[in-house]
Amino acid sequence: MNLVQEVFDLYNKNEHLVGKLEFKVFKTRKGEERIPQVLLPIFYSTAAAQVTVTIDEEGNFLKALPVPPSDKLTMIPVTEKSGSRTAGIEPHPFCDNIKYLAGDYGTFSSPGSKDFSANYRLYIEALGSWHRSPYSHKKVDTLYAYLQKGTLISDLVSSDVIKLDEQGKMLEKEKIQNVDQTDAFVRFVIRETYDSEADILRNEDGGYSSECWQDRTLQDAYISYYRSILQEKDLCYLTGEYVPVTYLQPKKIRNEGDGAKLISSNDETNFTFRGRFNDKKQAFAIGYEASQKFHNALKWIIRKQGSYWDGFCIVVWESNLKKIPELSADTDDIYSEWEEEEQYQGTGEGKASRFRAALQGYGKKLDEMSKVVILAFDAATTGRLSMLEQNQLETSRYLANIQHWHESCKWQQVKYKDSHLYRYEGMAGIRDIAEVLYGTEQNGVLTVANKKIYGEVYRRIYSCISDRRRIPVDMVRLAVQRASLPIIYEKRYNWERILSVACSFVKKERQERKKEVWNLALNETSKDRSYLYGRLLAVADRIERRTFDREEDEKRATNADRYMNVFSQRPYETWQIIEKRIQPYYLKLDIQERNTYKKLLDQIYELFDEESFADNRKLEGLYLLGYHSQSYVLKYGNKKEEKEETHE
Repeated sequence: MNLVQEVFDLYNKNEHLVGKLEFKVFKTRKGEERIPQVLLPIFYSTAAAQVTVTIDEEGNFLKALPVPPSDKLTMIPVTEKSGSRTAGIEPHPFCDNIKYLAGDYGTFSSPGSKDFSANYRLYIEALGSWHRSPYSHKKVDTLYAYLQKGTLISDLVSSDVIKLDEQGKMLEKEKIQNVDQTDAFVRFVIRETYDSEADILRNEDGGYSSECWQDRTLQDAYISYYRSILQEKDLCYLTGEYVPVTYLQPKKIRNEGDGAKLISSNDETNFTFRGRFNDKKQAFAIGYEASQKFHNALKWIIRKQGSYWDGFCIVVWESNLKKIPELSADTDDIYSEWEEEEQYQGTGEGKASRFRAALQGYGKKLDEMSKVVILAFDAATTGRLSMLEQNQLETSRYLANIQHWHESCKWQQVKYKDSHLYRYEGMAGIRDIAEVLYGTEQNGVLTVANKKIYGEVYRRIYSCISDRRRIPVDMVRLAVQRASLPIIYEKRYNWERILSVACSFVKKERQERKKEVWNLALNETSKDRSYLYGRLLAVADRIERRTFDREEDEKRATNADRYMNVFSQRPYETWQIIEKRIQPYYLKLDIQERNTYKKLLDQIYELFDEESFADNRKLEGLYLLGYHSQSYVLKYGNKKEEKEETHE
C-alpha cells in the first residue's frame, strides 16, 4: 500500500471520530497543557476564534463574549477558495472575520478606513445561496436572518466586546486575544427551544449541538450542499476516478499557523510549468474530496502523535493506530510507559528483560498486516512544504529496529526522573542527544538555544533507528570532544549525561565499522591502548576522590578532570603529570586501600606492551569506555542489582 492509500485508509478507519474535538494533554512545569485536535470533516478547516456570539432560533441577539484562549480552535466550513485565501475577498460559508459578517462595519470604522462592504455583500450572497438550497439547515436559516439585520458591530459594542473611541468608532489597536478587534473572528451559538425533552435527546443522538462548530448535523448539511455545487470534473491523479477536482490545496498541515502547502501550482508566470506543461491541468489534478481526506488525516495524525521542532516535523503511526514505542524515546521511557499502560507490577527481572518484554507486549497486540508509516516534513520557505522522508515498514520490523538501536547503543545513562537522579541501562532519547551534543549549561541545565537544532538532530538520528543506518561519524566525534571536557561543566550530572551518550555512540560506531562488541561490564583482558589509558585515568580520578572529606569537595575538579582533554590528545606525556599530581592523595589513603589501587594500576600496566604505552598519539573514543567502565566498577562494584537500580 502506498503513502496516499495509507493516509486515505487512516481517514476511513477513523471516520467515527470525524468532527469530534479532543484534547491531547501534556504535562509541563506549570501544570497541564491541553492541545486541541480533531479529524476534520471534508470541506472543513479550523480557525482561531476570538468572539462567540449567541443568538436565539428567531435570529435575535442574546449575548457576546470573548473566547477563552484555551478554547479558541473552531471548526468552520470552507470553500475551495476560502480555505486557501491569502489576499482577495473569499468569504467562508458560515463563520468568518467581522469584516465579512458585519453589515454595519462601515458605520463604526474610522474615516479614511478601507471599505469592507464588498466583503459583507459577498458573504451574505453566499450564505443566502446555502439558505435557499435544498440542503439548508435550521442554523443556516437563523444565522441568515440575524446577519441580514446588519447589527453585529452594534451588538458587540453593547456586550462590551468591541471598544469604541470618543467619536464612536472602533479602536483599531484594541486587541482580543492578540488580534485587532477590527479583524476578530466570530463563531456562533444558536439556542433553540424544544417542545419536549425527547426532541432534545433526539437531536443529541443525531449530533446536534448549540455550538455551531460542533454540530454534526450542520456539518452533514454543508457537505451535501457543497457537493451539489462542485462543477469542474477531471481525472484525479490520486484515485484514478473522474470526479470534481481542485487545484487549491489546504494549508495548516504541521500546525494551525502553518502557511506552507504540500502541493501547490499557483505560479503560472515563472517556473512551475516552464518547459514541461502548458497549464496546471496537465501537471496534476486531485479530486477535491480526496484532497480533503488526505490533508485532514495528515493534519490530525500530526497533531495527535507528531513531533515538531521549528519547522521540522515527523510523525509515526501504526496502521490501526495501536500503541507503539516512539522513535525519540529513551529506553527507560519505552518500558516504563508500557508497564504503566498495562498496569504491570513486575516480577523483579532486570531492566534489559523488561525492555524486551515491553517490545514483545507491543507486538502481541498487532495483527499480521500491521504496518508503520513514517513521514517527515520541513519548509524551506513559508509557502512550500517538502516531504523529507516517506517510509513504510512492517511493524514487526519497526519494533525489531527499535530493539536493535537500544541494545546496540546500550550503556549506563543518567537522567532526572521523579525529582531524583536516575540511572538506567539503554540509550538516551533523541531530545537528550541534542542537548548533550549542542546544549550549553544555563542555570545548571543543558539548554539548546536554537530550537531548530532539535529537528536537525532528529532528522539525522531517526533513520539510524528506523532503518539501521550508520550513526553519523561527525556526531560521534563531537560527543567524544564534549565528554573530554568535564572541567567546563558546573554540574557534574550534565557531564555524566554527555559521557554516557558519548560511550553509546563510540560503542555503536565500533560495532558498525569494526565489528567490535563492547559492553558496560569492564573488559579486564582488553589490550587496546585507548581502552587501557581510559582505565588508568579512572583509577587516578578515584584515588583523588576517595580523599574528599566534605560534601562540597564532590564539586571540586580532580586532576583527572582538569587534564582529561589534553590527556586524550597526548596520553603518555600527560599521564606522567597526572601520576605525579595524585601522589599526595595516594598517600592519604590507608595502607590496605593504597595497596588495592597499586595492584590495580600494576594490572593495567601489565596489559600494555612497551611500545603502545609510550605511544603519545591521540586516543580514540574508546578511551571513554575504558574510563566509564572502570569508574563504575570502582564506585559500585560488580553487583548487578546496583547497576540496574542505582538512584542518587
